[in-house]
Amino acid sequence: MESGFALSSTRGRVSIAGKAVAQIAGHTVAECYGVVGMDGGRVGRLLARETRGVEVRGTPGGLELTLHVVVEYGLNLAEVASTLRNRVQYEVERLTGLPVAEVDVRIEDVKRSTA
Repeated sequence: MESGFALSSTRGRVSIAGKAVAQIAGHTVAECYGVVGMDGGRVGRLLARETRGVEVRGTPGGLELTLHVVVEYGLNLAEVASTLRNRVQYEVERLTGLPVAEVDVRIEDVKRSTA
């Protein structure tokens, strides 16, 4: 994860830490239907300021995010992944003002929900 990303204007510069971007993405993933965990851990852990399961890289074209998720058994994996890509891109761009070039979703495991 990179240290930070910057937005510049005539009034000054704003730096956004890579960890902050990862937390935004992580909180968005935790709210998505069908995700029961990230990077082998439970979603509840993610909300405790952890950014496990989220990688953030800066490129000339914008941010590239990689999400490592565990999806609930029985759901359409392609639909869950598509929803994650769209929601994470939208929320990161909306909250940071930084362009998102790519959101990769890696489904690491499929588990039954313990609800």
